[in-house]
Amino acid sequence: MKTEIIEIWHGKVSAEDAHYQACWRVLDEAEQAHAGKLKNALIRKRFVEVYGRLRNVLAEILDQSPEKIRIKKAEHGKPYLVDYPELAFNLSHSADRLMIAVDWNCQLGVDMEICKQRLNLSELVDKCFAEEETDYWNKLPEDQKNREFYRFWTRKEAFVKATGRGIGLGLNKCVINPEKPTEFLKVPVDYEPSTAWHVLDIDLGEGICSALVADKEFAGVRLIDFAE
Repeated sequence: MKTEIIEIWHGKVSAEDAHYQACWRVLDEAEQAHAGKLKNALIRKRFVEVYGRLRNVLAEILDQSPEKIRIKKAEHGKPYLVDYPELAFNLSHSADRLMIAVDWNCQLGVDMEICKQRLNLSELVDKCFAEEETDYWNKLPEDQKNREFYRFWTRKEAFVKATGRGIGLGLNKCVINPEKPTEFLKVPVDYEPSTAWHVLDIDLGEGICSALVADKEFAGVRLIDFAE
């Protein structure tokens, strides 16, 4: 019986000075150093707020001070908690929107994208989709192709983030079942069986596509708005 609920925090990154200062104070030295190298002021403020909010979410779950949480990166760059490796988390941000997923004793990944119009969709589909996905996408009406591209993209991106390997794993090697998009038809051999992975599209509002992938069954998600 699927009873587990995965929590997802989400909302807008304001990049306002008040949030910036509060978030800056909880970052570690490495995060502050990285922020200091970002020349674009808006990108710098968003980076600080994203990782400040991440630390605050983790601090609430662990009942610790956010500045004392030790975050390191694994071999391929996926962050993890040194003192609580059993707590899985992942984040994604696009423009001024952010989502953070957290759960225990699993691998999970999330991705979100603002569904802007793109001129090179066919090229991206040929490069990043598997044959089964490409055949399905090519048969769609033109007015559905942009939205469905992002739906497939976010599911696949969430999977490669869950593995910790990122996009270098090959988006065309993780194949979503077009007829049942909560399932994978294929995954890279190191992450088989494909039935171990579960997909859920997350509704974060009009014009946004987002997805969660985890290597465990779950009943759904609990959405928590930063503004609440």
